[in-house]
Amino acid sequence: MKWNSFMQHDRDLAAPDTTDELGKLTKAATGLGRETVDIGGFLQDLDDRCHAQLDNLGGVKTHTNNLATVSERMVDAVKRMTTAADDAIGSIGKSTDLIAQNGQNAQDLAEWVRSVNAESTTVEEMLQAVRSSNTEISDIAWQVHILAVNAKIEAARAGPAGKGFSIVADSVSELSQKTADAADTISSTVKRLSEWMARLHQGAQTTSEKANQVLDHSSDADQALNEIQQYMGTLRDDAHGLSDETSAAQNAVHQVGDVVTSLISSVTDVATGVDEATRRCDKLVDTSENILQHAVALGGNGDDSGMITLVQDTAGRISEVFETAIKSGKISLNQMFDETYQPIANTDPQQVQTAFTRLTDNVLPAIQEPLLEADDNIVFCAAIDRNGYLPTHNKKFSQPQSSDPVWNAGNCRNRRIFDDRVGLKAGQSEAPFLLQVYRRDMGGGNFVLMKDLSAPIRIQGRHWGGFRIGYKI
Repeated sequence: MKWNSFMQHDRDLAAPDTTDELGKLTKAATGLGRETVDIGGFLQDLDDRCHAQLDNLGGVKTHTNNLATVSERMVDAVKRMTTAADDAIGSIGKSTDLIAQNGQNAQDLAEWVRSVNAESTTVEEMLQAVRSSNTEISDIAWQVHILAVNAKIEAARAGPAGKGFSIVADSVSELSQKTADAADTISSTVKRLSEWMARLHQGAQTTSEKANQVLDHSSDADQALNEIQQYMGTLRDDAHGLSDETSAAQNAVHQVGDVVTSLISSVTDVATGVDEATRRCDKLVDTSENILQHAVALGGNGDDSGMITLVQDTAGRISEVFETAIKSGKISLNQMFDETYQPIANTDPQQVQTAFTRLTDNVLPAIQEPLLEADDNIVFCAAIDRNGYLPTHNKKFSQPQSSDPVWNAGNCRNRRIFDDRVGLKAGQSEAPFLLQVYRRDMGGGNFVLMKDLSAPIRIQGRHWGGFRIGYKI
């Protein structure tokens, strides 16, 4: 069997329509760009969230480390408290025994004081008896002295016969005197002893009252000591329990720290992957735009052909207006290419102006504003320099700034530098036209998917920037 018998062509098969195919290719490239930009926007949002999560996790990691440090200090403090509680319970046990012994001694002393107080009355009675007996002795001594005096008188009357009796009378008189002196001494001693016993009795009464209080409160003191010992025992047990809990908490903190570290590593890997995906997505957008450029160059203008003609014609008109202003002396060529962007005070987002801002404010509105009225799909149109500086925007986007930066971002877009990927490419491209699909940031997290079509603006052969038209997809 010959292979050529299976390779016969259909004689009625017509050649594809090149223009139609290029139109489809242009449309497909535009759709690819739109989908790719949409994916890129999603990746950018995901990247922003990843970095925000990394920042939050970094803060959590810092707080976790601080918490770990605090928990370590707390564990050490609890361990010291546990050791102190153990030492305290031992000391309290010894102190309790000592206090109990002192209490027993105090009770014994109180009992002795009470006995002294009780016996002091008996001593007082004995002293009173001594005092009475001594008084009787004094009286007897006095009577003996009187008798001795009388005997001596009678002996004197008897003459020599009474001489011996007189000697006896003298001895008796001397004895009675000594007895009287001894009685006086005893009386004095007994008096001092009585006074001392009175003071002792008074002190014993006071001490006895306090001793009674000691005896009455000794049981309360014993109970209080027992309660203190019980409380300290409970405190010791709680300290040991707290030590276990703080150790467990410390372990949990370390585990949380490990988990956070793992999360940071995981989110970092995700963020790295998202960054790589975003970079590749940007390359894919560039590729789709190049496909679109080549397709249009081959004649596949498709739905954008009218806009391409409009943006090229308008860029040419602006070039002529700028050159006319230079020739008439309204502005110099150097001023038209001024890149000294002077910040405008108290603006947020930041607005700037250059040497050509006043000229563009005078000449561009007459060119730009009618385009917005000519086609409802056109959202904005504006000229930018090579650095993405947009001096004069459409009037609806050139409102005076307010105190709200979010509102300003969407409504005060003139005199600002848009150096994002789309803005810079539009300002720096020298191709006949550049068609891009992008998400336009309207402020406050709001984005609109649009087409951005631009054409270069040249002044005396030098590339000044580009004219951009943003229109709905």
